[in-house]
Amino acid sequence: MLAAAAAGCGGGTGGSRPSAAGCPAVLQEARASVGKAESTDTSWTGPTTGPAAVPGKSIVYVAQTMTNPGVAGVARGLQQAAQAIGWQVRVIDGEGSPAGIQAAVSQAVTLRPSGIVIGGFDPRLTSQQVARARAADIPLIGWHAVDTPGPSADPPLFTNITTRVQDVARISADWVIARSDGGAGAVLFTDDSIPFARTKADLIKRRLAACPGVELLAYENIPIPDASRRTPQEVSSLLSRFGNRWTHSVAVNDLYFADAAPALRAAGRPGGGPPANIGAGDGDPSAFQRINSRQYQAATVPEPLTQQGWQIADEFNRAFAGRPASGYVAPVHVVTADNSGGTTSWDPEGFREAYEKIWRG
Repeated sequence: MLAAAAAGCGGGTGGSRPSAAGCPAVLQEARASVGKAESTDTSWTGPTTGPAAVPGKSIVYVAQTMTNPGVAGVARGLQQAAQAIGWQVRVIDGEGSPAGIQAAVSQAVTLRPSGIVIGGFDPRLTSQQVARARAADIPLIGWHAVDTPGPSADPPLFTNITTRVQDVARISADWVIARSDGGAGAVLFTDDSIPFARTKADLIKRRLAACPGVELLAYENIPIPDASRRTPQEVSSLLSRFGNRWTHSVAVNDLYFADAAPALRAAGRPGGGPPANIGAGDGDPSAFQRINSRQYQAATVPEPLTQQGWQIADEFNRAFAGRPASGYVAPVHVVTADNSGGTTSWDPEGFREAYEKIWRG
């Protein structure tokens, strides 16, 4: 894959632009890291031992918003895992607003489930409801709830499931650096209302700044619940302001490119770019479809959404059995049309079999 990555870094298709400053050392690092992340060797490196299934449990998954494809994808993975382990799952949609999320968590606590999932939002938004859950001895597991994977004391999470935001941010920025030969005009799309997304965006900015030939043209703060309404207008404005200077984009969530595509198409921009677009999460099926058809998205750094849904079930099972969290963190991976195999999702190979074997005891 390194050879392919180096070939892909040669400029041309990505709309690179010459840079007098350049960044030869950073460019070399970026090419190497992208080549490694594009590798198709994704065999299971997660847990193979753990407690047998604790029977009769119920889980409530509180979603930040089910319009967020990552949040929805993890919910579906958890529902699949619940069938395999013999539990019940209920999904409550917070609909993207603080009031809606607070009401959803309050409803979840009132249901007195065995466990509650904090699906894609900061639990500090719901501190009173979280305190109620803790008082009722209901364990909480987060998905993208805080910046780092693993257990959290404040807020109180048995564990938080995510790839390492530092790795995702760096590889997405490295992809821009490598693809453009160190000479890009970049736009960054994010949602600063979500701490996880804000941290990711800050890290992306920092890494892009390591290459003087990459210019951050614009930082677009568009709340995810407003993306379908605001993104097309913002993209039209960016095209008007920057024209051909805009060669690459990074978004903290793939959904921004679903909403950007009509405006780019209407402006006569080719589906293969420029701008060449990479999503720094979450790798939902529509992102893969855009990538595979080369329509206004060139790459994504996907979360293994289905596997993470199954991991939530496995982590709850460890909590119910009085065991510590597994500590597993999925590796960073970059998907392009050249390595996707035409699929519409990415998950490490063999995870279902590994979890089912654990649960059988």
